[in-house]
Amino acid sequence: MTLVLSALKEKIENYGEVFIYQEIESFGGVEFDAIVEKFKFFFDVGISNISRIAVVTNKKWMHKIVDLEGKLFKKIDMKGFSIDDKDEAIEFLKNK
Repeated sequence: MTLVLSALKEKIENYGEVFIYQEIESFGGVEFDAIVEKFKFFFDVGISNISRIAVVTNKKWMHKIVDLEGKLFKKIDMKGFSIDDKDEAIEFLKNK
């Protein structure tokens, strides 16, 4: 998680606005430390530079989490896609 967040911070510093493509094929337990690290990142860096997030997974419950996060972070356009709809997810990030 630290590596991903560091790369994201670098992209924000270099480009300003970022779009996130997140593909989840399998999912173990959510570690509390990872959640804390993610929220600390959002408070340190902010979320105003994140415009869109596409989460690609066949886990239906993850789509519900994406919907919930979309309601919490109203300025970020978030959408869940199935694994079969990867191309649609990329178009969502490119064309909105």
